[in-house]
This record gives sequence, C-alpha cells and structure tokens, in this order.
Amino acid sequence: MSSRDHSPARFPVAVDVVALTVRDDVLHVLLVTRLIEPFRGRLALPGGFVLPGEDLQEAAVRELAEETGVEKVSGHLEQLGSYGPGGRDPRGDVLAVAYLLLAPDFPVLSAGSDAEKAGWYPVSSILDDHGIRLAFDHEKILRDGLERARSKLEYSPLAAAFCGEEFTIAQLRAVYEAVWGLPLDARNFHRKATGTPGFLEETGKVTAGDTGRPAALYRLTAAARPEPGHPARAVLNPPLMRPVS
Repeated sequence: MSSRDHSPARFPVAVDVVALTVRDDVLHVLLVTRLIEPFRGRLALPGGFVLPGEDLQEAAVRELAEETGVEKVSGHLEQLGSYGPGGRDPRGDVLAVAYLLLAPDFPVLSAGSDAEKAGWYPVSSILDDHGIRLAFDHEKILRDGLERARSKLEYSPLAAAFCGEEFTIAQLRAVYEAVWGLPLDARNFHRKATGTPGFLEETGKVTAGDTGRPAALYRLTAAARPEPGHPARAVLNPPLMRPVS
C-alpha cells in the first residue's frame, strides 16, 4: 500500500493574460515590466494571484485593469490553459490559469500594482530570438496563445475581434496576415471571406476621407456575432485555412 499523502495539495492560483492586438498591421502583445521580485525589471504578461472569493475570469479582468490601467476592453476573452504548479515560480508551487484576449487596438493608460510600466510589443520581437526573455514561463504561454489565435482565425469569425464593428476586407485581411505572419493574395482572400456562408455581410456603406478609392464596409452576420456566454457561436465552413509557408 502506498504511503504517499493523498490529502489535497494547497498552493496559490494565479492568472495571466495574453492580450493580442494588431497595430500598424503588426501583431502586438501587451506586456508589463515587473516592479518587484521575482524577475524584477523583466517583461511579463499582465497577471497576479486570484483573491479569495474571486472567480478566474474576474481575477484576469481585475489584474489587467490594475497592471495596465485598462478598465474595459472590447473583444474576445477566453481561457487558454493551465500551467504548473511546479517549476514555474521560484517562490514555490503556483498554478497559473492563462487567458487569451483578442481585441481592437486600445491605449495602455498606466501601470500599477506590481508593474513598473506597461506597453505593446511586437510579438516577433519576443519570440524571434531578439534576446528578450519573459519572466516565469510566460514565453511558453505566449506561444500557446499565439497558436490558439492562429487556429481560431481558421475556423471562427474571431478575426473581427481585432477590428471595430465595421471594417473593410483589406482591414480584415491585414489581421489575418498579422496573426498568421504570412502575406495573403488580396483577390483570393476577398473571394473566400465574402463567399463563406454566415461570416460577413455588407453594411451598405463605404469608407470616406481616405486617399484611395472608397471601399465597402462589412460587419459580422447576426449568426457570427458574439453573445454573452457564447463568444464564438459560428463555425466557418469552409474554413479559411492558413497557407502552407
């Protein structure tokens, strides 16, 4: 008979947020500079410990507000995965639950809590061996979040989460290119995006004030728009598959 102690383990639970947006046609991640140890002065994902009586998503939203000054963000928020508890924090066992936020570009107002500053960083500057090392296991969490986002864009209408309510096909294509990290043929993408049932509908309006030709504005169909508790109801069929690089 095993002598191992089978009583429940007790350790802190933390949340981390992989917040992604597209700025100037480049995919960015929201990072904070840690103000305290461990990893003081290192870049990290926004996050912190879950408070007593707080559910996980509440904790994620609160930590995002405390560390970046962002009180309310539109877009898509979902649970990404869990990490640990062992080997990820020098203070001891900590279970981290990560969330993925896909959002239109928004300003980072101020840093707070245990963050010295907060800002947007190109994802490529973190993951393409530029010498920037994130605190804890946050590089792995970021990589997982990036792959989740890339997959989501194939099978769901969540690319629009990076746009406003109305957008052009060129703006939507720029999102796919930024997230996938690949150039796309404009005509082929237009045909697939507008021809996918239940994805987009024309608003009857066009862009104005730009130097180029006016472009038609689109929005998600009613079936593809998120609802509370059902953030991504629609499934793209056929999917918009990533080109093979």
